[in-house]
Amino acid sequence: MVVNQQRDYYEILGVAHDADEKTIRDAFRRLAFAYHPDRNKEPDAEERFKEIAEAYAVLSDPVKRAEYDRGSLASVEGFSVRDLFGGLEWSDLFGPSGGSDLFDRLFGRGTTRRHPARGADIEVPLVVPLSMVLSGGHEEVTIQRPRPCPACGATGAKGGTAWHTCPDCGGSGQQRMTTSRGNVVVRQVVTCSTCGGRGRIIDDPCPRCEGTGNAVEESRLHVVIPPGIEEGAALRIPGRGMPSPDPTGAPGDAYVVVTSAPDPRFDRRGADLWHRQEIDVTDAVLGTTLRVPTLGRPRSVTVEPGTQPGTTLRLAGEGLPRSGSHDRGDLYVTFALTVAQARTDRERALWEALRAVRQETAAAAATQSSHGRPQRPTSRQRRLRRKRPRSDRGSEEPPEPSVSDGGQRPNPGSP
Repeated sequence: MVVNQQRDYYEILGVAHDADEKTIRDAFRRLAFAYHPDRNKEPDAEERFKEIAEAYAVLSDPVKRAEYDRGSLASVEGFSVRDLFGGLEWSDLFGPSGGSDLFDRLFGRGTTRRHPARGADIEVPLVVPLSMVLSGGHEEVTIQRPRPCPACGATGAKGGTAWHTCPDCGGSGQQRMTTSRGNVVVRQVVTCSTCGGRGRIIDDPCPRCEGTGNAVEESRLHVVIPPGIEEGAALRIPGRGMPSPDPTGAPGDAYVVVTSAPDPRFDRRGADLWHRQEIDVTDAVLGTTLRVPTLGRPRSVTVEPGTQPGTTLRLAGEGLPRSGSHDRGDLYVTFALTVAQARTDRERALWEALRAVRQETAAAAATQSSHGRPQRPTSRQRRLRRKRPRSDRGSEEPPEPSVSDGGQRPNPGSP
């Protein structure tokens, strides 16, 4: 039950009295996220959130808002939480979870029937080789989960003794708490702190299960691995999780999380595989043919002459199956050069001879490059040529007469 204080609902949401539905909704969304008890750890965040939620519950309902504006809704005393919040679509504000768990926790549900708590889910890791990712297969995993203790019959009490009803909650496992802040009084239902929500007290607990009523049971589950299963995919096994704390509640689920085992040959990247292939410098220079591993038979690849470090070849369709498809990824082969040491005198002599040949070749290429085309004047020569007087340029001797001139220098005085 919620009791309204005298503070104005419009003031609580920070909107004008003539604000439209969208403005009220946006204001509530902003304030609700700011004071959400799971996000805001301030001492008064929970009370502030309740205040904001109550204001929005009234102003978002046209009927309640009209009554409030007329002054006929001076208080929400008498409204249950279901009356106030039952018609609101919390999933539009807080996502798929809907925020319903939060409002159940803060406000309770009055006389609404409480659904039995569901057991917790468990995760079981499973590492499989790439060959199983390629073709699929079957595996078994071992899980440990509690089961009714055979020593006490799941009562939690030692043999020959019995439990008794919790005197603080009367066996319901819940207590009603009332808090107030100014003129606001909030009554909510919380888990009984005396019995921990079980509704009963065990004075002499069972030594095997330590009063929990459950013993650890180990069981094996059969798991089907589909081809191309993605890294970290979780396979759900319904009902094989932890049992519910409520005898009438459903157990949780088991999730088998599948990862690939490390393979020294490959690096998995989704459906593609990457392989690092080392080659000798001689093979990189001259070229060669070699065989590389795949998930099936080895494949022959050609190393072209002059292959550089880091060169990558793609072998289409040699990767893993793509999840939900008949296609396969690719295998990428990246070449890395191996620099070998000259272990014998003959090997060293050959490398020295090769170095000498390469130096001679480089020198010859440089000489040919310098003599094969006229050298350009230097910048200093160009500056001196530009600074030379024009008269000096005109006093230059004329060129010798060519054969086409008759072999004679023309007379300057002749016409």
